Amino acid sequence: MIELVEVSKHFNGIEALQNVGLNIDRGSIYGLVGSNGAGKTTLLKILAGVYKQDKGQIHIDSQPVFENNETKAHTLFIPDFLYYFHNYSIQDMATFYKCIYPRWDQERYLKLKDVFRLDVNRRIKTLSKGMQRQVAFWLGLSIMPDVMILDEPLDGLDPVMRQKVKNLIIQDVADREMTVIISSHNLRDLEDICDCIGILHQGQMLMQKALDDLKLDIHKIQLAFTAGIPAALLQDVPVLYREERGSVLILIARGIHDELIEHLRSYNPAIVDILPLTLEEIFIYEMGDNGYEIKNILY
Repeated sequence: MIELVEVSKHFNGIEALQNVGLNIDRGSIYGLVGSNGAGKTTLLKILAGVYKQDKGQIHIDSQPVFENNETKAHTLFIPDFLYYFHNYSIQDMATFYKCIYPRWDQERYLKLKDVFRLDVNRRIKTLSKGMQRQVAFWLGLSIMPDVMILDEPLDGLDPVMRQKVKNLIIQDVADREMTVIISSHNLRDLEDICDCIGILHQGQMLMQKALDDLKLDIHKIQLAFTAGIPAALLQDVPVLYREERGSVLILIARGIHDELIEHLRSYNPAIVDILPLTLEEIFIYEMGDNGYEIKNILY
């Protein structure tokens, strides 16, 4: 559905993206995460056809994106910083969208009014940040896109509206096999809805995995020993992170779950507990394993 092959982009001698590859299946919700300045927004704008890559290939449904009106007609891009025409009301923007998007669904637009409950005659510039974000989703979902590209999409929304928007996205993915790519620093939101995660760092893609596979590959384990932590264990087990609290050892380790646990049990710990690991923790430790400073994070 979406394919990037060795895509690079430079700005004034700075390499924002370096040979990035990406594959997203139809009907998938793909979460793009990364450090500040990793190139996430640049990548999303290339996907949306706002920027043209300096080298490499990008295709949506086997079609190029840049200056391809047919592809863009079926693609929705909601950027981090929203823009609306000056003094336009919600209804004015809806009329504009209806003229430029061939799949505009007036019936859905009217149904979504009951979800967002905003006065269509209000000038958008008078609305709060969160309400303007609601307008973006209201109009965007009404064009019935095949591809939805979102940059910090839930920023400014209250908890109830965040859940409503996530439900609408999931519904379109289930009903129409809409494909979604989301970049966000709120990894809890991504964990709720994404089925695949890509980690971008310093313009390079560190990894891409199904979220379930990502959690299967990294484990958080708490061990307690009656006679102190064996020194050999600390040298023997490769870990992403470790923390010692007296005779208690907490490890973040990569590997096959059963083999790792069996190996740790060979050191005769009094207690072995498998602790839940969040996407945020996975991101922190993956970044730490790739040279990103994490030692000053408080736990």
